Amino acid sequence: MSGRSLLLIGGTGFFGKSFLDAYRRGLLKTWSVDRIDVVARSASALRRTHPDLVAPGVALHDLDVGVAETLPAADLVIHAATTTDARLYAQDAKGERERILSAIGNYVRIAAREHRQSRIVLASSGAVYGQQSEHVAALREDHVPTATAEMVATKRDYAEAKRASEALLATLGAASVRTAVARCFAFVGYHLPRDQHFAIGNFLADGLAGRPVRVNARKAVVRSYMHADDLVAWLMTIAQAADSTCPIYNVGSDEAVTIADVARVVAERFGVPAEIPPITDAAVDRYVPSIARARGELGLELSYDLASAVDDIAGRLRAGAR
Repeated sequence: MSGRSLLLIGGTGFFGKSFLDAYRRGLLKTWSVDRIDVVARSASALRRTHPDLVAPGVALHDLDVGVAETLPAADLVIHAATTTDARLYAQDAKGERERILSAIGNYVRIAAREHRQSRIVLASSGAVYGQQSEHVAALREDHVPTATAEMVATKRDYAEAKRASEALLATLGAASVRTAVARCFAFVGYHLPRDQHFAIGNFLADGLAGRPVRVNARKAVVRSYMHADDLVAWLMTIAQAADSTCPIYNVGSDEAVTIADVARVVAERFGVPAEIPPITDAAVDRYVPSIARARGELGLELSYDLASAVDDIAGRLRAGAR
């Protein structure tokens, strides 16, 4: 297969950096990717903040996809232009919702003209399902979502925006554009922020600093974590499966673990204690996907479980690797 181009929209966040990291290490050769165009409002800042990720074949474009008039041509497109910083949603949920919708709405208009031959993946979120009942072991793609009126107020606008984004992307099918939706869950990777609301990121920050790994939750929290390299491989495979029907796949791990167990795994890898408070709240916060569809239809599997993923990331962090 001849060389192929990949367009990363929103390419300076965790997803974008994980793709660039994988490309730098040769992990995209399977898909014959030999060029990556990164589109973000401050894409060129990567030359200063992460020069190691700007490998040969990477082009940076300072563009806001919400107002751009044109975009680079590409064989494959990953649309991940959404902030994941919970603090921004707490401060201005309506504003973030509008930014998400303008980014996908304007992109759909551009794609209908310029990316008719591309394979396009929207990085959506498991948040579209709403609150997961503690009695539902794993969320399937056909799960009936929670009504937005019943959602926690701080999560409502984000979920609504992601649902609307999926619907907007699917309209490209009428023009026979090949699209797919990846409903993404929780991840661990070298480029995961270690100073935001991501529990495992904060645990890694504690361990790296030699501090006790602290759990703050007073209720049972159940999560699952996919390694960033698996995330990249799955999104690339889903891109290959894109078609005019806009198939939807969950992307994440189905290895359910409590946050307390995650803290213990991280603490053990760094040789520090774990500080875990007693559970005092009866509520269970569960967020775990079923990945049976991706396994069955696309043959996808996980290369890392939680322990091996933390081993890998902890090793890179200790070494200061980029």
